[in-house]
Amino acid sequence: MRIRRALLALCLACGLAATAPATADTPKNMVVMAAMLDEFISLDPAEIYELVPIEYAANVYDRLVRTDPRRPGEILPGLAERWSVADDGRTFTFTLRRGARFHSGREVTAADAAWSLARLVRLNKGPAFLLTQMGFSADNVAERIRATDATTLVLVTGERYAPTFVLNCLGAWAASVLDRELLLANEVNGDLGNAWLKTREAGSGPFRLVALRAGEALTLEAFPGHWQDHPAMRRVVLRHVPEAAAQRLLLEKGDVDIARNLGPDDLAALRANPDVRVRTVPAADLLYLGLNTRHPAFAKPAVREALKWLVDYEGISRHVFRETHVPHQTFLPAGFFGAIDDLPYRFDPSRAKALLAAAGYPDGFSATIDVRKGYPGQDLAQILQANFAQAGVRLELLVADNKQTLTRYRARQHDIYQGYWAPDYIDPHSNAQGFAWSPDNGDASPNRLLAWRNAWDIPDYTRRTEAALAEPDPARRRAAYEALQRDFVRDAPFVILFQKVLTLAERRGVEGFVTGPINDQFFYSEIVKR
Repeated sequence: MRIRRALLALCLACGLAATAPATADTPKNMVVMAAMLDEFISLDPAEIYELVPIEYAANVYDRLVRTDPRRPGEILPGLAERWSVADDGRTFTFTLRRGARFHSGREVTAADAAWSLARLVRLNKGPAFLLTQMGFSADNVAERIRATDATTLVLVTGERYAPTFVLNCLGAWAASVLDRELLLANEVNGDLGNAWLKTREAGSGPFRLVALRAGEALTLEAFPGHWQDHPAMRRVVLRHVPEAAAQRLLLEKGDVDIARNLGPDDLAALRANPDVRVRTVPAADLLYLGLNTRHPAFAKPAVREALKWLVDYEGISRHVFRETHVPHQTFLPAGFFGAIDDLPYRFDPSRAKALLAAAGYPDGFSATIDVRKGYPGQDLAQILQANFAQAGVRLELLVADNKQTLTRYRARQHDIYQGYWAPDYIDPHSNAQGFAWSPDNGDASPNRLLAWRNAWDIPDYTRRTEAALAEPDPARRRAAYEALQRDFVRDAPFVILFQKVLTLAERRGVEGFVTGPINDQFFYSEIVKR
């Protein structure tokens, strides 16, 4: 079977090479990446909600401000060269730089920015929550987000929030500034240009769209009129190469400069190749267990802590994940403002047994665990089953597809859920709200995030999460999240296990591909070839 797979991958790679232009040792002014391009549904930033499309928006569009992947929590000027927050904590005033231009040649104005943010709210597609969570609605957005002149935008939030939270949301892909006149010229039946923009662009970013060929390639070219970035690469091409082995072969031949979806075996081989450099980047995805506190055992904090001593974190990392995940036990991933690297738990069955006995379970107990079919879910669950058995905790694996396991989880019908959580945006509130906030634990609650799904009634954590969201001082806000995580890791009904790691392989001499923990911080402007 392995030989057949290898031959298939080889044939696929050869076929790709045969049907594509001869790009071995790709041109000095072009970078080619092997990636997965099967997520593209729309190119409209107000509708995009998939990883590589978000990355596309990060390079084709500008926002008022930018988040810094190198320094978590830092906000950089974007189209706005400066901003201020009034004493009320709700009124933000942005001064836009002069001379920034859309790809159409039009100058970017505050009216374009205000219209773009209002459009996000009015279209009310998935990403609209970035603004609606701050109190903006279709009824009030025209009043609360407005241009007072060509370079001044005033935004008034519904409540007082930490300025860093507001700015992080405005630095996200969905808050991209669009060419208002171009979209209105292509509006159909009041859709604000949405149908037109699904396959086109209206940006001002350092790159502009050349072509997207579904299932084949995305091609961008440098925009010479950009206000700041002057990319060294005239073109950036992302080629759709779904097979990891095919990506590796193309990289080794020089047909691509960067490969992004490689398996552990491919990475091990590439590390020995002097023409290739392999580097790892922490991704924001967290792999965790959710413990439903409606299960009598999981209602007891000592039992929840016992399970954290029953995971062989290092063994699983070595034998299941190798280079693709690293142990991580707190709810903010590395690379986020406020993240801590505490790893208080290790595999210690004796300590777990003592905690279980003190909680009234000297002989352990039984529970089911909902597991997504395939790798890595089943591999991990089988090891956890063996780990937990050492303290008498008997796990029954319920293996199903992702839709089925999520449906049970969202209905609070699980004992243990094994799965991933990925934040929607770079601010720490995205994860704190998910794991440590639940203002209504009732079955009819409108807020059904992770704490609610595990029936964790937490008025104190909810209050602290809301206080951190409103804290205006960055140092105190950071301290609030650090303290929240240290308490959380001890008594929460979550066993956070691993953080995903993105591993890139690049041809020697290819440098400057900036990568943060989320795709919204993948930037092409600094890529060079030595």
